[in-house]
Amino acid sequence: MSAPAGRWRRTAHGAHRLAAGAVLFAAMLAFWLLLALPGAPGAQARWGEVGAGVAVAALAAFVLRDLVTQRFTRLVDPARYLWLAVFIAVLAYYVIRANLDVAYRVLHPSMPIRPGIVRMRTGLRTESARTALANAITLTPGTLTIDVTEDGRFYVHWINVETQDDEDAARRLLGRFEWLIGKIFE
Repeated sequence: MSAPAGRWRRTAHGAHRLAAGAVLFAAMLAFWLLLALPGAPGAQARWGEVGAGVAVAALAAFVLRDLVTQRFTRLVDPARYLWLAVFIAVLAYYVIRANLDVAYRVLHPSMPIRPGIVRMRTGLRTESARTALANAITLTPGTLTIDVTEDGRFYVHWINVETQDDEDAARRLLGRFEWLIGKIFE
């Protein structure tokens, strides 16, 4: 006699959650070991630190297990890590450029600013992607994400509003990061 379909789905979901938790635990433990273990040749591992890493990784994996249960295979996709490295470089470039721009505006005798709030719509669908985009905008000096609505609208305070057109503002502010974040999170 076979198990009812509902019971099989619960079992499959439980196995999926277990596998997601195991991947999360392994990733966290590997990160801990990279930080904690000495890198010198012939250096000895301190078993207390390894044990603490196992305990912390297990606790963190247990607490965060629900965050990675949907499509957790993204965690092990090497292409996403490559896109993450590209994103970090692009973000660093725009942060430096914006720092210089804000410094110019602050030090200029006439302080050439036109502050305002612009509304833009993103094509990103997942909450994590929208959060990453909002954080990237906020990390860039001269811009501050005020609100992100459920339908994908961003309200951003901009130190020097260059356009009132929603699409043009989206191209100038969101376009820098949106496609890269899509590659990483969606």
